[in-house]
Order: sequence, then C-alpha cells, then structure tokens
Amino acid sequence: MDSSRLYHIKQQFTLGAYPALINTSIPDANSPDYVPTLVYKARAFLALNDPESALALLPEDTDNPTLRAIAALAKGEEGLEALRDLCVEIEGEGDDEFSKWDIEMVRVLAATAFINAGEIEEALETLGDADKAGDETAALLCQIYLTLSRPSVAQKILTSALQSNPDSLVLQKVEATLSLVIAAQSLSGEPYSAAISFYTEQLANPSVSSAALLVGRGVARILRGELPAARSDLEEAENILTRAQSSHGMGDVLAAMTVVTGLGAGKRSEADELWGRLCSEHPSHSMVTDLSAKAELFDTCAAKFQSPPRAMATA
Repeated sequence: MDSSRLYHIKQQFTLGAYPALINTSIPDANSPDYVPTLVYKARAFLALNDPESALALLPEDTDNPTLRAIAALAKGEEGLEALRDLCVEIEGEGDDEFSKWDIEMVRVLAATAFINAGEIEEALETLGDADKAGDETAALLCQIYLTLSRPSVAQKILTSALQSNPDSLVLQKVEATLSLVIAAQSLSGEPYSAAISFYTEQLANPSVSSAALLVGRGVARILRGELPAARSDLEEAENILTRAQSSHGMGDVLAAMTVVTGLGAGKRSEADELWGRLCSEHPSHSMVTDLSAKAELFDTCAAKFQSPPRAMATA
C-alpha cells in the first residue's frame, strides 16, 4: 500500500496539478517512496514541456528500469531505442527480477513515447493484454482507443478495470473523459453527468489546485448548454494559471473560452480576440491546427470550383 505522501503525489499527477508537484521535495534515497516520487515529479516536468528539468532531476547512473525509462522518454525520439531495449529487458528477466510496478511503468512510459512519435500500433503492442492491465495501463489504452474513435473498445477496457479497482482515481478520470465523448447519462437522464460529478468532487479537495479540472468541468457544462457556469469555471482556471505563471493548459482555457463566448451573448469581437490569442500564443493547439487545415482545404476546393454560367431569360 502507498504511503499517504505518495498517494497525494499520485493524486496531484493524475489531476494535472503539475506546478505544485514539481515543488515536491525528494525523500531519502533509502525510502520506498524515493523512486516513485522521482518518476512522478519527472513526469510532471515533461507534462509542462520541460524535459531538461526532468533529466536534471534523475540520477545519471542507475539500474532501476523505471528511472531509465523516464530518462529515455525525456530525450524524445533519441530515447526510443533505449525504451524498446528496456521493454525486452523486463520481459526477458525472471518474475522476481523487477517489481510489478516497475514493469507496468516501463510499459506505460515506453508506450507514451511511441504515441508521441506517432507509433500507435507499437504503443498498443507494448501495453499488452488489456485483460491483465494495471490501472495506468488500462487508462492509457482507453485514451488511445478514444483517439482512434473507438469508444466502445475503451468502454469495455474501462469496465473491466473498474471491476478490479473501482476506487482508482486514474480510472475514474478516464470514465469522466469517456462521459464527455459518449454523452453518458445518469439514472436521472442528465447527459455528461459522470464528468460533472467527477470534476466537482475533485475540485472540492482543498489539497489539490488544478486548472485542468476546471477546464474539464467547463467543457462538460458547455456541452450541456450551461454557458454562464462554464465561463465561470474557465475564468477561474485562467486565474489559477496566471497566479502560477504557467502557460501549460492555457491553450485549452482559451479554446474553451472562444467557444463559450461565441455561443453565448458576448460580443463577436471578444470571441475573435480570444481566437487571435489562441492562434498567436498556442499555434500548435489541436483546435488551431484542425481549423487551419480545414480552412486550407476549403480554399483549395474553392479555387477549383467553376461557377456555372448565369441563366439568361429568352423571349
């Protein structure tokens, strides 16, 4: 069982409280929390697009496979071969050589690197059999299948994983995400209820401050047409990121704010201003790249279109 300190660290990582997590102190090297704390803190740095700080945190010479895996992940494409070798290494040793947690983390970190490199099939092969998956493995498998527009497969994996561990926070988070995709309803018939309930419950926790939770609830409220409440969530998320002087997640805030402003009673100029900020400050955001690609496709098709001659009336 995890210590209370390690439980809180995992909670911060799962809920996206990365700025707080990177300020967590590292326990003594002899502590059982030492390696997991290093791993989650390094993953927080990577989530904040700061691989240099992640590498600086890790010991240069270590036999621990999970620390070697997170270091390889931090190196981007340069670390892919090292991750492939590590996956072979953990499979080739005896059952007692590595802990179950190390084996799962190596696979999850390697699969994450493969996803980043666009190698989705290799990521799925690395994660292995969904029926034997741990919580993080099942969560990542669900996320992959959601990106492949296969929510039914994600739902099957999630249902099985939740039967084994219904209290898993990372699985509950995936359940909320799936709710947004399929508009899952509660017994009362309210759409997106699982997502709203999850985000509201976690936001009530005073020990975790996460803009990502507010953005998640804001998006769910947009989908339900609750625009004033959604705007309130998004403005609070923006305030959290501004106070933390963090740009991570601000792209999602601006994207959702653009939508809620465009749908609401706000001025068109305000929505245009938010869209302009999103395009200039976060040009690689998925909403920007997707709409830019669609606009380019429209212009290409429009250039090929020939207007038919105008019909003329004859006497």
